[in-house]
Amino acid sequence: MRQMVLLSAGLIGVLTLASCSKEIDKEAVERALQDVNVIDESNLNNVILNSSDPNEAVSYFQRSVASNPDRIDFNRGLAASLVRAKRYTEAAAAWQRVTSLPAATDADRVELADALIRTNSWDQAKETLNTVPPTHETFKRYRLEAMVADSQKDWKAADSFYETAIGLTTTPAGVFNNWGYSKLSRGDYAEAERLFGEALRQDPNLFTAKNNLVLARGAQRNYSLPVIAMTQTERAQLLHTMALSAVKQGDVSTGEGLLREAIDTHPQHFDVAARALEALENG
Repeated sequence: MRQMVLLSAGLIGVLTLASCSKEIDKEAVERALQDVNVIDESNLNNVILNSSDPNEAVSYFQRSVASNPDRIDFNRGLAASLVRAKRYTEAAAAWQRVTSLPAATDADRVELADALIRTNSWDQAKETLNTVPPTHETFKRYRLEAMVADSQKDWKAADSFYETAIGLTTTPAGVFNNWGYSKLSRGDYAEAERLFGEALRQDPNLFTAKNNLVLARGAQRNYSLPVIAMTQTERAQLLHTMALSAVKQGDVSTGEGLLREAIDTHPQHFDVAARALEALENG
């Protein structure tokens, strides 16, 4: 009898453990599946965000935010896709929404400042950057700080921020170009020319820097093209820029000659240069 009681108790114990084991396994599987779903969804968000059509990404994230308004990853995706779609006013509002969520980070506030700059809301951008602690030292933060300082003509701060930004990136061509344009706007043409040259050493294909380099040389009445890599079409465009710079300096005959050279150099009909030359010739 005693053996029967012990056997029954043992069976109950085994069955209880089996039942608990199934329950534990079920919970573990559910957790694992949830983790997989989060990973898959995160990957999908990245794929959508980097899709070729930014407006399609906007539509996807708008639907996602409508279904899950407090999901910060969906809100970030919407804000970033609006920037890609060049819908900057909407993007600024979307980043504002992101920064209001509990899980918002300093990086999100930097993105908000970027969106505000794109809408020419410089004062708001500065206020936003002021909320980011000094410990958040990133390339984008300092590049934006430099641009804001430029907008306020705080040249000393701008130079410091540009220099810091350059030290935080492996691709500083764009920063050198922006810094050079800052120097150009201040009338420091020689230093602007040097910085544009640095930009082109980093990225020989950056046409904006080529064009700005020509502007800096033209402002010094140096009307010869720099020795840089350029296509035939680029050469014609740079000659056109140089011509306009010469005319602005009052060297009209030089400008006319440069326009003729630009028209002859361009592999196709260079309508803009032709119209500019006609205007000069007709007084």
